[in-house]
Amino acid sequence: MARIRYVSPGVAAVIAVVAVAAGLTTGKAAFGGDTESDAGAARTTGTKVDVITKATDSEFWQSMLAGSKKAGGDFGVRLGLFGPTSETDIDGQVKLVENSISRGADAIVLAANSSTALNGVVQRARAEGIKVVTVDNAITTQSEGFIGTDNIKAGQQAGERMCKLIKEKDKADGKIVHESSVSGQQVLVDRFTGFKEGLAKDCPKAEIVQTLVNDNDLNKAVGQVGDVLSSRPDVVGIFADNNTSGTGAARAIKEKNAASRVVAVAFDSDPAEVEGVRTGTLSAIIVQNPFFFGYQGVAEAVMAVRGSAPPVNLDPGAVVIDKSMVDKPEFAQLLDPPKTKG
Repeated sequence: MARIRYVSPGVAAVIAVVAVAAGLTTGKAAFGGDTESDAGAARTTGTKVDVITKATDSEFWQSMLAGSKKAGGDFGVRLGLFGPTSETDIDGQVKLVENSISRGADAIVLAANSSTALNGVVQRARAEGIKVVTVDNAITTQSEGFIGTDNIKAGQQAGERMCKLIKEKDKADGKIVHESSVSGQQVLVDRFTGFKEGLAKDCPKAEIVQTLVNDNDLNKAVGQVGDVLSSRPDVVGIFADNNTSGTGAARAIKEKNAASRVVAVAFDSDPAEVEGVRTGTLSAIIVQNPFFFGYQGVAEAVMAVRGSAPPVNLDPGAVVIDKSMVDKPEFAQLLDPPKTKG
């Protein structure tokens, strides 16, 4: 199979099917085996794949683990599902990778909490012959493949939607606050970069006046946004860059009865965020597909173990969901995917 250097969102689903169908069910086509049909899938039985997510306390990552669990069952692999309790626990993630090395995993699917801090342990794993597929947050050392949203593009979608909504309020030159979960995490840096670009495209006079960091603490996020709403009547928009930030913003806007004066655009689709879109405390959410991250991560890990070449970079894209879309049947599974705790 030829190595795919980059996959755009428009063809990601097709490539995922190809990766599964060609890479895992026909040993001759993708693994160099001698038999076709389901023989290739049978030979994946017993492959040990550990999935290490960013945190086990988040429904987003629980959905990723559910996708991994489904793939593990489909492909007959021996699956381990792990994660620290918080996205700020980088040392805990390092220890989990070390544990996978000690257990003799054949492959690791890793949603890294840092783009650089796990480089050393990933290098050790690969030196031991363990295949590493990264998801959501790319690391700066080599891996077998990466699956994740182009967060600059997704951030641009958020910025463009924010601009559209504040223009509808005749506030194209209004003040915007950025509510962020963690400082320095590359996916969040990229989202904010894209947001600023998308906002400036048609709302060049809009001003981002403050970035607040909640350390992935929901109560802190609620308090920060609530304080802004009380002290800054000139603020017309809140950009929340993850599920904790989005849920916190929605709760604070509801508590302050501020939905009519403030536009809030958030990433992810926790139940509280989806309900926020329904009730109007969130104007729109940028929705990824963590179930896909988990399923495709295991699929590509098994491909790598069997000697095939998974896509180096696969971007499933993101969808902007607003009140007009939130209850449409075609988005139901995206907004309420299965979940599993590690």
